[in-house]
Amino acid sequence: MFKGKFAFDADFVGNLLKPKSPPLIGVDISSSSVKMVELTGPGRGRYRLERYTIEPLPKDAVVDGNIMNLEEVGDALRRGWKRMGTRAKNLAMALPSAAVITKKIVVPAGQTEEQLEAQVETEANQYIPFALEEVNLDFQILGPAPNSTEDVEVLIAASRKEKVEDRVAVAESVGLKATVMDIDAFASQNAFELMQGQLPDAGHDQTIAVVDVGASMMNINVLRNAQSVYMREQPFGGNQLTQEIMRHYSLSVEEAEAAKRNGGLPDTYDSEVLAPFMDNLALEIARALQFFFTSTQFNQVHHIFLSGGSATIPGLPEVVAERTQVNTLVANPFVGMEVSSKVRQAQLTVDAPALLVACGLALRRFDE
Repeated sequence: MFKGKFAFDADFVGNLLKPKSPPLIGVDISSSSVKMVELTGPGRGRYRLERYTIEPLPKDAVVDGNIMNLEEVGDALRRGWKRMGTRAKNLAMALPSAAVITKKIVVPAGQTEEQLEAQVETEANQYIPFALEEVNLDFQILGPAPNSTEDVEVLIAASRKEKVEDRVAVAESVGLKATVMDIDAFASQNAFELMQGQLPDAGHDQTIAVVDVGASMMNINVLRNAQSVYMREQPFGGNQLTQEIMRHYSLSVEEAEAAKRNGGLPDTYDSEVLAPFMDNLALEIARALQFFFTSTQFNQVHHIFLSGGSATIPGLPEVVAERTQVNTLVANPFVGMEVSSKVRQAQLTVDAPALLVACGLALRRFDE
């Protein structure tokens, strides 16, 4: 998991998450909602979900990961914070993967922090199509280089400053503070580590695709032994289902969204609208896996985890498994966690797949 912090102020890197692990809320801002998770623990070896909320966003408040209306996003964040009833004011937030340039490099081992920073800047100049003064740049040492004991592999991450500053400004506008800035794909990867126990041999030496189906985008992150080996973003999401409901039954977008969540649509809905959507979604996932096979040395995926708001559609895992011929599960990072009595278990089961990124961000509280 990427531990970088996109240092947007001088004390950002050095002062994060002291040993006492002060309260921290994971906040995932997507195109459809603001999702917030707070964890405590690990007591008795287990984390505990204290509280969470999902606050809907007005249409076009966030587009393609970009905050278009700071006030509306701030209002949703404020509502969510009040609804949670927490005292925590520090937030872990994430940038969309598409807004971040990442690159793995190999450098000599044993360098000082200053030497490594200088080399990272030199390397970044080659890969980043912006002036370095326009970006937030960070890096993480991943470990020994694959083919050399004298080198280490380093992950560089860079994003335009305004992308980071927009999220910081949203937090500050409602009296909260962004103390961690991560990347959504790496946050979901962090949460995935909680789910590995559901797999044979805890997923060791297996290739696993985490497929996050958002409102407008589908993100695929392929993992092997806790390392990301491939990422891809495709323009497909739950909005397609909403649009089909609108078209098929002459409903407004608000009516279609409500009907999608709460039911009440005609008997023809499953066969004429929902089934074709699931088939199309499964086809998009199969295509993404084909891109993965043709652009890497891998030729097999052992398991697929579905996350995002569409993941809980009844029967979807089976449709995806049939199309891809890969074992498919619904992502739930809270399986095995203690859960506060304030959290409704039945609702959590419905919401859990959409909370993968927020959960991964909330886990940053326990960084060493």
